[in-house]
Amino acid sequence: MHADEVETDAGLVRRLLSAQFPQWSGLRVERVPSFGTDNALYRLGDDMVVRLPRIDWAASDIDKDARWLDQLRPLVPVAIPQQLATGTPGLGFPWRWGIYRWLEGANPVVGAIDRPEELARDVGRFVAALRRVRLNDTRTGSRAGPLAARDAEVRQAIPDVAGELDAAAVTTAWETALRAPAWGGPAVWTHGDLLRGNLLLREGRLAAVIDWSLLGVGDPACDSIVAWSVLPRETRDAFRAEAGFDDATWARGRGWALCCGVLQVPYYAESNPELADNGRHMVGEILAERA
Repeated sequence: MHADEVETDAGLVRRLLSAQFPQWSGLRVERVPSFGTDNALYRLGDDMVVRLPRIDWAASDIDKDARWLDQLRPLVPVAIPQQLATGTPGLGFPWRWGIYRWLEGANPVVGAIDRPEELARDVGRFVAALRRVRLNDTRTGSRAGPLAARDAEVRQAIPDVAGELDAAAVTTAWETALRAPAWGGPAVWTHGDLLRGNLLLREGRLAAVIDWSLLGVGDPACDSIVAWSVLPRETRDAFRAEAGFDDATWARGRGWALCCGVLQVPYYAESNPELADNGRHMVGEILAERA
């Protein structure tokens, strides 16, 4: 996935469990297929999952989860991960790692969502609830700062997608997003990564939101990414109404979706084709709105 990531396997997980949590060392360990890029997941028995960072920039995720998720859980309308135990570096693995309660559900399949309007409203209500959270934190989320901070990175990536996407149209859409008024309200809580791999559905409804690696406070616009990454075009107004996004926030959110899409396509073209495809989808949806 990344050039300098740490490789893991089920054998390593078993050894770590035996050394640090022997009460669970006899349980089945199976790798979980995941769209995630920063952490490896292993099912532990029927009710738990082990999460190991793949890369140094994800090493702080375990402690972030431990600090915030229990506080956030009663404040949002769907399930979120529950950390049961924290492991320490050892046996060649360099970082802290976590054991979590397993959450049932399936990721949405873009273009084949059974109850799209209801899902759009579910996600909108989740985003609105997160914005209402009043827990003190001064750390700006990775995607909750100014959109302009990504300008150079996006412009550098646009030529890399020119063979697949309309580079001129992408540039125009990006420059339009940059002109949107900046967020002038108080810093609010954001998930920051509402892609399909981080949403779990049951019977077509939103049941859980996972992978809080980009959690932080700031501009809520980044949590509208889901409108272009997952939701059908005809449901976006319902999502937006529930989330309470004004015109400027919606425009910045479109910019964040464009940023994510443009960066994902070349970076994950070989290592994670499904994520690269989702990037193409996001950019395509944004350009279609402008057509």
